[in-house]
Amino acid sequence: MASLSETHDALTKRLTDTGLRATPQREVVFKVILEKRDHPTADEIFARVKAQMPTISLATVYNCLETLVQNGLVRQVNFDRAPTRYCPNLHEHAHFHDETTGAVHDIDVPAEVMVKLRELLPHGYDACAIELSFRGAAGVRRNFAQN
Repeated sequence: MASLSETHDALTKRLTDTGLRATPQREVVFKVILEKRDHPTADEIFARVKAQMPTISLATVYNCLETLVQNGLVRQVNFDRAPTRYCPNLHEHAHFHDETTGAVHDIDVPAEVMVKLRELLPHGYDACAIELSFRGAAGVRRNFAQN
């Protein structure tokens, strides 16, 4: 994991490149997401940030998250009918959503699999991103019918 100064530098550079400042609020929100890579929701991020910055509002946290997402510093992870979660892993990967605990785990996907997925697109199309997610629970094996 990157050091705090490397994290600060990455945040500052990315925001400066787009004409924005690395405010104390943006810095603490980004730091909180990086510290515990558990795909937190905005409410969970707010609670963690509030412990370090008691005067911050939920609206400010949402604004910081929007800025971080728009500038490619974190990704939104969405599951059906569940709050948006935030992921600092910017490499292509999938997510596993444990339906029992609500936990979200990163799943490394080999580069050759990502290439094969892109080959499934209609001729002349290219995907700028692939969002691949798995749902289930630990210890549960399901048999899928073979066609």
